[in-house]
Amino acid sequence: MSDIQDITVEVAYALPDKQKIVALLVPPGTTALQAARRSGLEKEFPGLDYDSARMGIFGQALGTKGLKKPAEHVLQEGDRVEIYRPLTSDPKEVRRKRAQKSRAEAD
Repeated sequence: MSDIQDITVEVAYALPDKQKIVALLVPPGTTALQAARRSGLEKEFPGLDYDSARMGIFGQALGTKGLKKPAEHVLQEGDRVEIYRPLTSDPKEVRRKRAQKSRAEAD
């Protein structure tokens, strides 16, 4: 019997009208990408591509701000891996248009 205990993590994915969180027991050393693949969420969300999807841990995007990429980020007990869907519009463009509209209304 091994002294190494599995850890509990969650993997979450959401669409505007449907969301799912899967709790998993994984061995220590499991990466965010490995946990996402083990979640089986692609069965409920056809087209979900783990390799190209952006991921985060509790709202902190992996691969940014000094965090490792999903394939390298080792999970800790209680972590929640969030799989982000592709953006439908560029947030910078949306803000730019909103600012233009506000300026036009102010004139």
